[in-house]
Amino acid sequence: MTDITAQLQTQVREAYVSETALNIIGGNSKAWYGREPQGEPLHVSEHSGIVNYMPSELVLTVRAGTKLSEIANALDKHGQRLPFDPPHFGEDATIGGTVACNFSGPRRPYAGSCRDFMLGCTMLNGKGERLRFGGEVMKNVAGFDVSRLMAGSMGTLGVLLDVSLKILPHRLVEQTVVVDAGFKQAIQLMNHWAGTPLPVTAMCADGNLVYFRICGTPSAVERSMRDIGGSIYEDGKAFWKGLREYQLDFFQSDKPLYRLSVPPAAALEPLAGIEASGWLMDWGGAQRWLKSDMDVAAVQAYAQKLGGYATLFRGRDREAEVFPSLAPALMTLHQKLKHSFDPKGILNPGRMYKDL
Repeated sequence: MTDITAQLQTQVREAYVSETALNIIGGNSKAWYGREPQGEPLHVSEHSGIVNYMPSELVLTVRAGTKLSEIANALDKHGQRLPFDPPHFGEDATIGGTVACNFSGPRRPYAGSCRDFMLGCTMLNGKGERLRFGGEVMKNVAGFDVSRLMAGSMGTLGVLLDVSLKILPHRLVEQTVVVDAGFKQAIQLMNHWAGTPLPVTAMCADGNLVYFRICGTPSAVERSMRDIGGSIYEDGKAFWKGLREYQLDFFQSDKPLYRLSVPPAAALEPLAGIEASGWLMDWGGAQRWLKSDMDVAAVQAYAQKLGGYATLFRGRDREAEVFPSLAPALMTLHQKLKHSFDPKGILNPGRMYKDL
């Protein structure tokens, strides 16, 4: 365990005085996400270690530079896990970067997102002031919940020092079954089973097969397998890990990768020049991956037509905007929040949007 709060605080204070932009870096496993990083490096990876772990209370407080692998090992000893199934993207992935990106894995629609399990956090604002929000129990999470505001802010509001998270026990049994189905039928199947009490914790479709991950008691898993039908997929754990870490064959492409967030029941409307192999559905149809050379505006217009939005997840020009455009009133709100936490705009400037 290493606490370098004083060192980080000094660096941020000096940057505030000199108005020097800072690029917050943990394990650097997500440097490709968002717009191009700017500023001098502010390394947080040495600020690591488990501060407080209460298995009986299902609460974990950990410094931002702590590796996800270290957290997983500690939780495994007590049969517990991070419920939102975070992707690692490498051995050096940290909890701070995961929270800053609000990344969640295939379990997200059925358990909740990273943001949903935030109980509290300690952070440095753009002046180098140390602030604490929330706590280590659910009853402290009330009112204007700044700790959850940090999730997904891409480091533009503050430097995370530690986070407190709610954790959950592992399920007793896990099994994966597959059903033959094209995308149209897959959407119907996934939406049907999502509306039942069956313990399905992940659903994915590749245009040929629909994959269902079932986790629970032995009897509940056995009953669910009978109800869903199909056949057992023997390499289920490897498949879900490959999906979570974007290591499936689908992701091995030089084409730009778009992430579409749409209503899970939205039809897969035809898109000129895109074959079925260019799509992959996750989160029961609510998250759709698209490999395409189309420009960002065209993909965003397509997603809006389906009632959602699109993000340029990987590839293309990162000097341009990669996240969905915001309405003027919403952008103004973001800018006011940014100014409140970071008045001189030195923390990860432009990482989310050019004007933040």
